[in-house]
Amino acid sequence: MNYSRINTIGGWLCFIIAALTYILTLDQSVSFWDCGEFISSAFRMEVVHQPGAPIVSMIQRLFSALALSDKTKVAYFVNISSALASAGTILFLFWTITALAKKTVIKKGEEITNQKITGIMGAGLVGALAYAFSDSFWFSAVEAEVYAMSSLCTAVVFWGILKWESQTDEPKSDRWLLFVAYMMGISIGVHILNLLTIPALIFVYYFKKNPSPNWQGILKVFFVSIAVLALVQFGIIQYVISFAASFDYFFVNTLGLGFGTGILFFAVLLIGSLIYGIRYSILKNKRALNLVMLFTVLLLFGYSSFALLIIRAQAKPNLNNYNVDNVFSFSRYVSRDQYGDRPLLYGENYNSEKTGIKETGKIIRKGDKKYEPAGTKSEYIFADKTLLPRMYSDKPEHINFYKNYMGFDDEHKPTLLDNLKYLFSFQTGQMYMRYFMWNFVGRQDNEDGQFGGKDGNWLSGVKPLDAIRLGNQQNLPPSIVENKAYNRFFFLPLIIGLVGALWHFKRNQKDAGIIGLLFVFTGIAIVVYLNSVPIEPRERDYAYVGSFYAFAIWIGLGVFGVKEWIFQKLTPLRASILATAIALFGAPIIMASQGWDDHDRSDSHVARDMSVNYLKSCAPNAILFTYGDNDTYPVWYAQEVENIRPDVRVVNLSLFTTDWYIDGMRKKQNESAPLPITLKHEQYVEGTRDIMYYQDYKIAQHIELQEILDVLLSDHDEDKVTMTDGSKYNVLPTKNLKLAVNPQQVLDTGTVPKEDAGKIASSMEWTYNSNFVTKGTLALFDILTHNNWERPIYFSGAMPNEQYLGLNQYLYSEGLNKRLLPLKPDTAIKQDFDRVNLKPMYNNLMNVYGFGNMKYANHLDRQSADDVTMLSNMFNGLLTGLINEGKIAESKKVANKYFEVIPAKFYSMRQVMSTYYFTENLYRLNDLNRANAMIKTTAGYINKELTHLADVSESKNQLSSEQDVRFYLGYLGQMVKITEAFKQGSLSRSLEKQYNDLILRFTPFAAG
Repeated sequence: MNYSRINTIGGWLCFIIAALTYILTLDQSVSFWDCGEFISSAFRMEVVHQPGAPIVSMIQRLFSALALSDKTKVAYFVNISSALASAGTILFLFWTITALAKKTVIKKGEEITNQKITGIMGAGLVGALAYAFSDSFWFSAVEAEVYAMSSLCTAVVFWGILKWESQTDEPKSDRWLLFVAYMMGISIGVHILNLLTIPALIFVYYFKKNPSPNWQGILKVFFVSIAVLALVQFGIIQYVISFAASFDYFFVNTLGLGFGTGILFFAVLLIGSLIYGIRYSILKNKRALNLVMLFTVLLLFGYSSFALLIIRAQAKPNLNNYNVDNVFSFSRYVSRDQYGDRPLLYGENYNSEKTGIKETGKIIRKGDKKYEPAGTKSEYIFADKTLLPRMYSDKPEHINFYKNYMGFDDEHKPTLLDNLKYLFSFQTGQMYMRYFMWNFVGRQDNEDGQFGGKDGNWLSGVKPLDAIRLGNQQNLPPSIVENKAYNRFFFLPLIIGLVGALWHFKRNQKDAGIIGLLFVFTGIAIVVYLNSVPIEPRERDYAYVGSFYAFAIWIGLGVFGVKEWIFQKLTPLRASILATAIALFGAPIIMASQGWDDHDRSDSHVARDMSVNYLKSCAPNAILFTYGDNDTYPVWYAQEVENIRPDVRVVNLSLFTTDWYIDGMRKKQNESAPLPITLKHEQYVEGTRDIMYYQDYKIAQHIELQEILDVLLSDHDEDKVTMTDGSKYNVLPTKNLKLAVNPQQVLDTGTVPKEDAGKIASSMEWTYNSNFVTKGTLALFDILTHNNWERPIYFSGAMPNEQYLGLNQYLYSEGLNKRLLPLKPDTAIKQDFDRVNLKPMYNNLMNVYGFGNMKYANHLDRQSADDVTMLSNMFNGLLTGLINEGKIAESKKVANKYFEVIPAKFYSMRQVMSTYYFTENLYRLNDLNRANAMIKTTAGYINKELTHLADVSESKNQLSSEQDVRFYLGYLGQMVKITEAFKQGSLSRSLEKQYNDLILRFTPFAAG
């Protein structure tokens, strides 16, 4: 059997292993975060958030058709597309590793022996499977995200350039360059991360054409590669659209022609120029120019997939992000305008003084007959700036993080050196190297580790080495050893990869340098370019999988290093076999065995059930306000794909600040009537009433919301404030708001049952909780004013408190949602979580909600684990309310339901708190056996956690995780008191001894 056939079989073997792995561990339905949006948009050909992923949508749409008429299987088959794309990545990675290995160990014209084939195939197998079982890549492989297909594009592009390199002496070798260009264009319609392969591709070309390069040439090519990367990212992706927009503006606004005529002219001009350039290059035999022209054509041809978004936007689908129905909105869409700008090489620090504002551009919108101004782009002028600003965000939570992390006082102005320290220690160390070590050394748990501290660390399993960083590791607590993400690789994949890198640099500096360049540009370079703020909504390791891909190549080549440096005395064939076996056990096998349980989502469907719960707990024809990704995207999926509760109108408040989203809310969607919004389009169109600030007019009494609306919508100068530049803006004159209530109307619509008629307030009075009003808030005020209680109004219970507008005293929990009810405020209620609408909440938790198999699932991801605590708190709130009303029979049923569906395992500190309050309710029900059992379980958990923290504190000679220590000791002390109060003397004394013993251990390190 020849080399080519073996190589083909080996690649497909890796594909099959990877595909089976991902399909067996696949999420069976929708996942959290963006997956619900992608599945919904693919199924109904809608428009996702910036900057779009049309290729992903088209491919996912094809896979969704495999569900046939079973809509509940759509998500599964869309997830299959990610699994197969990820397996395809492993296929091309295998061929990439074998190509690099063959090029290094087989000299030109040399015969390929069996022992060398064994080594080459072993390298491909080890490296490809190591990446297949790497933590971050595996995570994306089993859900409907863009990163699986993005990785496939990266793998195909890099394999393609190596294919060209191997055939460069053949007459038609340039076809591989054109294939690479087209795949790069296609990849833009997946994710722009793939563009970061450009420098590595250019160096492959350079080294092939210049067998003996010098350092000057290498440096020049490096800067050329950066320029080409910038040209593609900005010139092709953004400026081509900007030029088209400028042409259309001139043709429409100056020449008076119809929309699109300028775009058509520009397209003809661009296509004509490219055709002329190609023809000229052929006639003049200018090969380099010809390649550049063809490259550009194929990149643009691949990029043309974005036409899908414009076509679908014209159809006005339910999910129509940014409404890209014209060239100006499309330009801002692909430029990711909504995410704002971040300083890169030079800019402000978080406490740089603002001295003014300067205009940086015009915002143009499409009018009825011509393009119209929609405001200006502007940025602050700062008194002081610095090179490489890394600590630049002036949001309060970010400022606090910068100061605490760096140890700054309030007066300190960060210097270049400070910013570099932050870049290397936090942005690179905490937010990249931690992820790298997760994948190739081991992982402590699946907690969010962005803040540092005891959670989310990398962990090798070599306890003496881990203790150097993390303190004494002898008595690891349940939060680590019972966490499925507790993966220990003992440094083995890292060591094998480093061995492979050293071997590669020793044997082939050019190729090793190219892999190193790929590693840096898809890793550290992204860190520098993104310049991310701290406290992100989730871990961002998926952004760096390209660099993990590059390192996996070296893990594969590590087979040769192991062979040459350990098995020198054996025969070459035996050495190849043993080196492959050792590397297989040292990397992919240990990674698979440790990582399987925390990547297996096959028996958990929490995201799907939670999305259905949000909808099914709403009354008919309700309006449900959501805010974040995880209370919105899965809900979109449930409605758009499975057609669950199409009568409910879901309104995402994060998007409600845009005119296109308000437009959609004024139309019928599915079976939901238009929202009661009386605003006219011209009153909230882009550039109009984007933000209106509060100005205190010293109005003591509460003002009817309709009057406030009239002021905010007024076009009269007397209702506006004049700014320093002479412009006039509407303002909010008071925060004291009121909404008159017609009790009969409230009863007739069923908002409040007749038995509670006496609780209805004559008016709702509240204090608005913000210093400004957006057009989204304006639309929400409009809905509140004109809804007349005809449609039930709910707010997701998962959103930040400020999104409730100050209406908290009128929001009653019915489970996952809070319902707006015009009831007289209960002054006895001190905490918002105590405000419960018992009857619907009882029905929801007992009869309506699904629980995603969370009690028996092998593994719960971080969001699902958080939902365990959230549901536990709901059971607590319901149980407390029922007991307070003397409904003991119902209370016991709720307690039984809790034990039926809620896991006994602790997933977080907050669950300890929730369990304590549930135990208190069990004692109140005189359910002593279960209460005592829960107390003992909780105390045992706390004891192990605190024992570990005491070990760490003693090893470091300072108090470790003070907040956690105080939390656990506080609740252990509370358990001593509660068991004593309910006459469980023996248990109380046992807990008190445990408490005192732990206090003694922490006393030497604690103050106060």
